[in-house]
Amino acid sequence: MQTARVRLSMRKEIRIMKDRIYVCHTYYHVYVACLKELNLEREKRGSATLVMSTMSNDFGDLKERALNCGLFEAVYMFEEKEDVNFPEIMKYHVDRGNLLLNLLTRIRYTKLLGKAQEPYVPVDFREYKDIYVFCDSDPIGYYLSYKKIHYHALEDGLDCISTYDTARYDNRGHFKLKAFLASLNLIFIQNGWGKYCLDMEVNDISVLPYPCPKYIEKSRQELADALTKEDKALLVRLFIANIGEIEEKLATGKKNVLLLTEPLCELPVREKIFRDCIDLYGQIEGEESVILIKPHPRDLLDYEDKFSQHIVLDRKFPMEVLNYIEGLTFCRVISVFTVVRNIRFAEEIVYLGEDFMDQYEDPKLHRQNEEI
Repeated sequence: MQTARVRLSMRKEIRIMKDRIYVCHTYYHVYVACLKELNLEREKRGSATLVMSTMSNDFGDLKERALNCGLFEAVYMFEEKEDVNFPEIMKYHVDRGNLLLNLLTRIRYTKLLGKAQEPYVPVDFREYKDIYVFCDSDPIGYYLSYKKIHYHALEDGLDCISTYDTARYDNRGHFKLKAFLASLNLIFIQNGWGKYCLDMEVNDISVLPYPCPKYIEKSRQELADALTKEDKALLVRLFIANIGEIEEKLATGKKNVLLLTEPLCELPVREKIFRDCIDLYGQIEGEESVILIKPHPRDLLDYEDKFSQHIVLDRKFPMEVLNYIEGLTFCRVISVFTVVRNIRFAEEIVYLGEDFMDQYEDPKLHRQNEEI
């Protein structure tokens, strides 16, 4: 009888492990997850799970399209909850004016925020061999650390740590002490500093001003360069539902300029920023051009209303997918902070950067790495 119980117990412990799962917070994250899957051997494709967090993005009907694209076995929505949803947790997120008291309350905060996610997590992460998490600074990072589940972290945006190292900025002052506590899983620090983070995948280590022992380099451009014509067509179908409408808007025969927006400053200042961009760089060789605006997925300014004289593209697809529209070329692409080195559809790129933004807000608000 006892032997039978032991056998039953052993059977219960046996898990059939699934291959890979990606936790994404933005369209760009889903795009990179697709790149990684498309770089696998064909027989390995189609077995991954995709999880899309609704915390900061409306993914629309992307779930259905992702299920039908052939790259993912299952797709789940994750109602991830920020700390502000839990008053009992936020009381531990207050500056006590003392390092020791702050660390003690942070230990409590770390555990409670991770535990609070449990009712909303749509999958059992222990069933997966490899867990890939974009932006583990969000509560999912706290949850996995609370559950003591190992995972791989991935860079939130292309080379974004080069201008804003969130781990060091958020923990400036006694960083080594805080990193040590994170290594013990007493507090949590994102981007490769957590105990259960196996590694942190970044695009280019050489552009990052501060080191992390868990950084590993995987060029996003190398992933894109390996795509076949069929792969590129798959990505266009997945992310751009109205591709015919876009091609029609571009068929003017005139020189065109693409403006990439971002959720910068308050809405009135944001509107001025991008009007100034058009005024400064919207002409080609002194002639008016066709202006196309690609809003950032998290940019809530109403461009259709404020910039009605220009063509506004759908905000709900990653800008990189424009690389895969055959024959598409822009005379000029304008960007403030969006990293544009992987753009292949532009004859000229205007990257404005921090000096330009100094005119619109306190430099401390966008020169974070200089504050570390």
